[in-house]
Parts: sequence; C-alpha cells; structure tokens
Amino acid sequence: MKKRCAWCGADALYVAYHDEEWGVPVHDDRLLFEFLVLEGAQAGLSWLTVLRKRQNYRKAFDAFDCARVSRYTGKDVTRLLANPGIIRNRLKIESAIKNAQGLLEIQAEYGSLDAYFWRYVDGAPKHSAWASIADLPAKSALSEMMSRDLKQRGFSFVGPTVCYSFMQAVGIVNDHTIDCFRHNEIRNLSRPARCVSASSNLAR
Repeated sequence: MKKRCAWCGADALYVAYHDEEWGVPVHDDRLLFEFLVLEGAQAGLSWLTVLRKRQNYRKAFDAFDCARVSRYTGKDVTRLLANPGIIRNRLKIESAIKNAQGLLEIQAEYGSLDAYFWRYVDGAPKHSAWASIADLPAKSALSEMMSRDLKQRGFSFVGPTVCYSFMQAVGIVNDHTIDCFRHNEIRNLSRPARCVSASSNLAR
C-alpha cells in the first residue's frame, strides 16, 4: 500500500486530490486564480468541505474566468449568496470579486499570474523535508511576504496562512512528507516554470 501524507485520510476525493494535484506546480493563470479563491473560501473551514463544493464553484464563478469575475456586480453577489452549492459568505464572495480585479492589474504588470506568484521562488519549487505532518508550518517568511504584497494591493482573505496553503496547493512549495510516495514524484517533475526569474522584483 502506498504511503501518503497523514492529512489526506481515506476519503476518496481527498486521496485523489492528494495523489493528483496537491503540490504539482501550477503555471496556468486560470487555475492559480481558482486556488486563490478556494483557499480564501476555506478560511475557518476544512479543505475537504471546499473540495466537495469545487465543481459548484466552477459553475458559479464562470469557470474562474478572472476577467468575467472582475466585472461581477451586486446582482451577482446576490446570485452567489443564494447558491447552496458554494460557501455563502458575503465577505468571501465579495473578496473573490475584488481579488479578481486586483489579479488583472497584476497580469498587466507582470504579464501573467504565473510570473507574479512564481517569482517568490525564482521559478523553481522549494522542496521541504518534513518527517511528519506535525512538522509542517502554518506559514513561512515567503507566505508573509506574499500576503503583505497582496494586502497592499487591496486583496483580502490572503493572510500568511492562506498564502502558505496556496503555495502548497500550487506546488510553489513541495510539502509532502518525506515518507509519502508523492514527495519524490513531485521533486522529480521536470517541467520548467514559465515565469521570469526576478528576485529583484520582490521589492516592488
């Protein structure tokens, strides 16, 4: 039997997410936007709760088309608050719309969300070496830096813990424990990042 990170348990949806997605480097802007929204929606809840609503979110948020979501109005907020398939929290819904507007500005500045987010690690994933789930941190110096920059840009639901979870999900950091079969598989992924390597831009 394959050894997995202890957090994924035995739920089939959670196991599939762990085995197929968590920690795999993401360079697609749409998917980066999706994870940022979902990580923000998770605040105060379990990730499994969000995963079970993921398909509903994709339908409700126009397949996470950032430009379309950025144009949502109060009518859309009302529509989303009436949707039982997502987390009906007004602040989180309004945050997703406002953050979409901010992400469009980031795309204009950096060329892509890929370039913006992956600059924090110069385009190459950081591979951790945690022995157990108890070793995993809730945040890091990089997630605090990311959070600070996003907040200065007007984003919300992007605290250091949310940003770190986002970094784990999209493979900016590989936090599979060393006894997990996915740890080395992720490490051995050879796909290069498409973002610019520009540590100096972190000062922006």
